[in-house]
Amino acid sequence: MEQQSDTDREMIVEFLSKVPPFSALNRERLSHVARIATVETYKASHKLFSYGDQGDKLYIIMKGKVRVGREVPGIGEEAFAILSEGAYFGELSLIDEGPRSADAIIHESCTMLSISHGDFEELLMLNQQLAYEILWEFCRTLAIRLRETDDKLAMLQMASKF
Repeated sequence: MEQQSDTDREMIVEFLSKVPPFSALNRERLSHVARIATVETYKASHKLFSYGDQGDKLYIIMKGKVRVGREVPGIGEEAFAILSEGAYFGELSLIDEGPRSADAIIHESCTMLSISHGDFEELLMLNQQLAYEILWEFCRTLAIRLRETDDKLAMLQMASKF
């Protein structure tokens, strides 16, 4: 991994301080997270990952937009969400390294932070309080997303009756 300058790290800390789940962390803990974050840039239409790919990173959008969805046979792409600045995705890969549950395609040119599974796991092993705070926030996000999915499924079920 390329070495960050102090200015780059401070810029990352400042950005993360405004982005849940990291906004709940103090500056010292944010600095630990910033050390393992990598800045990546992508052009529009780039496929970041596909459904079923091995998960290995969390992404946090600094600038631009990412479309998250899946190909539905006979229908085409079903976009679940278009994410923009401050949104994060891929957090499941930090927890279980399982296959991706959707496709992620760059909708508008993007600058993002990425955090690899290995770096994240090492950081959490070294700092249990940091681990607790971040994982708790991830749980909240996952709960919100699960409730939204439940609502969508209920609506689809009702619509199929007509």
